[in-house]
Amino acid sequence: MENHYITIENRERITLSRVRDVDAFDEETLWANLEEGSIEISGEKLNIEKLDLQDGTLIVTGKICAVMYTDKKTREKGRLIRKFASRQGK
Repeated sequence: MENHYITIENRERITLSRVRDVDAFDEETLWANLEEGSIEISGEKLNIEKLDLQDGTLIVTGKICAVMYTDKKTREKGRLIRKFASRQGK
């Protein structure tokens, strides 16, 4: 089995391996499915620099604030909380 790795450079660039796809993405949060599980990246002004699904490589730039392995239930709960919070702010 191939190893999964994450490389973070100066909290400005993150490289991940074994990425299957990106579920959702905006300037503050990115959810990606890995070969084993999922991952959430939080930050500011996030940008997908490279997504190569054949190679399984994802490179994201911006200010990286947090990286967390997740499962699908966690992602869905986070989306609902953000939707509710954005409606309350209007």
